[in-house]
Amino acid sequence: MSVCPVVPCDVTPAATEQIGLGLLAQGGMVAVRVADLRSPARAGLGEDARTALVAAGAGPICSGDVVVLLKPVAIAPAVVRRDGRVQAAGHLADHARVGVAEDRLDALTGTPGVIDEVAGSVSLQGKVKGVARRAMTPALAIRFTLLMTLMPDADYTEVMAALLGDLVAVPWQRPYQLPTATVACTWRQAIGPKPLQQLRDMLLAAIDAEHDEHDWRAVHVGDLDACAIDGSLLRMADTPSNREAYGCTGTADDSAPYPQLRELRLSHAGTRAALAVVTGPSGPAAGGTRDKGEAEQKLLDTALSHHRQVFTPNRLWIMDRNFPGVPRIQRMLATGTHVLIRLKDGITLNRLGDFLSDGSYQATICGRGARLTVRVIEYWISVAGKTTPELFCLITDLHDHIAYPAKDLAAAYHWRWIGSETHLKEAKSTISGAGPSTGAMLRSASPCLIAQEHAAWITATELTRATGRAAAAITAPARKGRRAGQPVHPREISFTAARHAIITTTRAGAATASLPTPLITANRHDTLTALARHRLVVDRNRHRERKTKARLGFPTAGRRLPTRTAPAEISICGPLAA
Repeated sequence: MSVCPVVPCDVTPAATEQIGLGLLAQGGMVAVRVADLRSPARAGLGEDARTALVAAGAGPICSGDVVVLLKPVAIAPAVVRRDGRVQAAGHLADHARVGVAEDRLDALTGTPGVIDEVAGSVSLQGKVKGVARRAMTPALAIRFTLLMTLMPDADYTEVMAALLGDLVAVPWQRPYQLPTATVACTWRQAIGPKPLQQLRDMLLAAIDAEHDEHDWRAVHVGDLDACAIDGSLLRMADTPSNREAYGCTGTADDSAPYPQLRELRLSHAGTRAALAVVTGPSGPAAGGTRDKGEAEQKLLDTALSHHRQVFTPNRLWIMDRNFPGVPRIQRMLATGTHVLIRLKDGITLNRLGDFLSDGSYQATICGRGARLTVRVIEYWISVAGKTTPELFCLITDLHDHIAYPAKDLAAAYHWRWIGSETHLKEAKSTISGAGPSTGAMLRSASPCLIAQEHAAWITATELTRATGRAAAAITAPARKGRRAGQPVHPREISFTAARHAIITTTRAGAATASLPTPLITANRHDTLTALARHRLVVDRNRHRERKTKARLGFPTAGRRLPTRTAPAEISICGPLAA
């Protein structure tokens, strides 16, 4: 009995193609009998013997027949040579895609083929001139730079091989060789930083809108979304131009081992997604400042000017002791947003009236000629019967102690670490040189390429988190355990597993420009389903006496920091109502 589909004779060739693509979308694989495979080329070909095999008069497949199972790599118009060879028309670069990450980019921005659209407006610079078709294109250079930031241990040649995958094996009309590392570097310089910065800005704006549409709160502070603000330093290759442009911290003459870029992240604490990012130099010689608090405050001022749209009334921004400054807080509150800020020791608070029923109190804080009335929450933390040696003091503009009790706000401050520090640690795990106690390092050797690489890194890591959110959205709740029946939260999906899924789908070459949307959707659903199995155990209540941002590179002689697993008990300092 034949299992081959029967196409009515009155169907047009175009309709036949659509039927075939539809069948391909259903199966995803093609089975051809080995006995039906033929080489269309005549004997005695010269050096260029590149051709695809064809299925000559394929008949019905019966049980016991030896078949070869083929996966689609590219769908392109055929080019039949005079000697019978069958090759693929077009350019290999037009079929390359950054796996499942590019699907998320198109979906979030609402623009199919957004990378190709951005690449279309690129003006090439440097050694690449003219419009001739070369081994690389602007779109391929953009995709290469994105993938490079997700493969920290790979050199340029390995990244290019992963990006092009099986496409290199296709017999293209024009012979194709894998671009060398020199070619890739030349093309990075040719496209410059603007295309990647444009993609970054489009993606962050789409993520901001996505979080406005979905309730992904892992912690509820009344009706507000908990968001976090924190700064970070990124090392880079030590070249004179990088040192001059960015400087470094720690020395007055910028003579530290590596120049550094300083950045500030504004992120959603629940999903760890970046909503906005601002950058600046780190050293005084490059126009920065050596003091961490002052430098990050300047970046926050920049964020208030350039990313005002993220400071919405439904968000509560949690910040550490580096950010207070009455005029700055007033500018934040003028946007309509809300703040929860920890104060450092030595800042004077003038209490107004008695304690409120939840133990908090009203007070005024002054600075630089400005005065602000805030609500103050002071509390201690105890873990397994042991109380921390420092008092936590938070200020907020949320004066309604009924809607926003002191204990809820004190519990929310813990999410600053989860939303910022964990967010940064995940992202830095994708950068070369991010090993124990070495610090993340960007690999580019010039300020122009540093700006390009940083924008690509932000885009790629946020697409990784977006892939995790997509996997969580299609995953059924757990059937047993402490989260049985509860929806899967995006932060339960492993960031590392999502990064590997992007690299795997890129290398497999399953996402090509010519494949039909149903096939892409089916393949991606399978990928996301597999990714959803990599769930993390969250909220384990693990505590250390001191947080470590990097592992020590030498033995600690038994001085390991003890980790305790127990819920943290919050004790509000003010008198509570009976």
